[in-house]
Amino acid sequence: MKYVPLGSSEAIGASCHYLLIDGTGILLDAGVDPELEGSAGIPKLDLLLDHPERPVDHIIITHAHHDHLGGLPAIIRSFPHASVHMTAATRELADILLPASARLQQRKLREGSSTSDPIFSEDDVEACSYLYVSHDLESQFDITGYKGKSPVRARFFDAGHVLGSAGILLNYQENGSVRSLFYTGDTGMNPQTILPGAAYPEEAIDTLLLESTLGADPETENTSRRGEEIRLGKGISETLKAGGTVLIPVFALGRGQEIIALIDRFKRRGIIPDETPVYTAGLMRAISNIYDKTRHTTPRLNQDFQVFGVPQNRLPRGQAAFKNSLSEPGIHVVGSGMMFERTISNRLAQILAESEENAIFIVGYTPPNSPGHHIIEAAKQGRGTAVVIDRARGEQSLNCRVERFRFSGHSHRRDLLKLVDQLNPGKIVLVHGETKAREWMSDNIRYFNADIDISSPGTGDELLI
Repeated sequence: MKYVPLGSSEAIGASCHYLLIDGTGILLDAGVDPELEGSAGIPKLDLLLDHPERPVDHIIITHAHHDHLGGLPAIIRSFPHASVHMTAATRELADILLPASARLQQRKLREGSSTSDPIFSEDDVEACSYLYVSHDLESQFDITGYKGKSPVRARFFDAGHVLGSAGILLNYQENGSVRSLFYTGDTGMNPQTILPGAAYPEEAIDTLLLESTLGADPETENTSRRGEEIRLGKGISETLKAGGTVLIPVFALGRGQEIIALIDRFKRRGIIPDETPVYTAGLMRAISNIYDKTRHTTPRLNQDFQVFGVPQNRLPRGQAAFKNSLSEPGIHVVGSGMMFERTISNRLAQILAESEENAIFIVGYTPPNSPGHHIIEAAKQGRGTAVVIDRARGEQSLNCRVERFRFSGHSHRRDLLKLVDQLNPGKIVLVHGETKAREWMSDNIRYFNADIDISSPGTGDELLI
């Protein structure tokens, strides 16, 4: 088998991996780099297009986050005969998220916040959706290529990351022997609020493509989810009692629904008043509807729980009604999680930042160039520190309460070491992690498992595995 990473190799973004198995060409994921605009964020497709000996017969999507799905229509344009495989829930999410991405790209170009042409349109999304094929978890399906010389079979395993997420097990033949490869995708071994922890193959694994997102994060392994839940509930309660508004910026898929479920728990346990208004908006509400529709057909901790069973108001669009939503203590759970400019969370943060009774509680990853990261760093310097939330507005005085909470859907690095012991592969390819993260994972896997062959290839590097 030949392996070539096409996406980011030294950062988290543009997840896309090429496999050539005895004539069958497979892409694992089709993401874009969320920190790059236009075609710069697409995986390096020239590594395939310039090599006719590298066909693409099938594309397998692990889940619907932008860095794993967001380049799919553009990639299909280059490989129009490839079949696209995903879980049924991921397909439903793709039908919402990809058209929304096309509209956002067009809007940013029109408004002048981007100079890059959109990488695909809504028409492109509609034109390629007939290629999608959905599969049940742990149900085997054939992905042998047109010129494949031996059969290749695949199975999805629940990844415990977000709705519809899956790891991928491939079984194939090589030199007369039956072999296996497991790609974790983004994997969460431990239960969240709505979703249970991941499931993994029980059979022996020859090669493991292992995510390493949190490999350089020692704090996560020492942080308990239960402790973070207690801390968040306490922070919300104290802010509401002070007469303030709580802003919780979230990713529309996954974190938003998990936070709503936590707020429901806080209300039922009397941690916050039951009558506290909760405001949600935009794409998150459409995704929450899919969470509810699929609750009996996807893994859940409680199949009876519904996101929209938790009372919540749609954040009003009108200026007067919008300001009125801030006139009494309440909770705003809105995107974007990184608080980028021209998003609802950024707009709210500008309004709330200067008043001491308010709070901004950040529950997700914030890259160094994001307003969310700027707010966290300014808060460390103490109240009154100047911060730029929106460049058009300029500096503001950050007086509100700011805290960061760790509710990651990724397994921390010690859990990933346990997963290596559980699957006991002969080879590991470290993917989806910054350089320091992969270095930590590599060093520690070797320490405990000296016989495992470990690789951390760069973009375009071809491995024989």
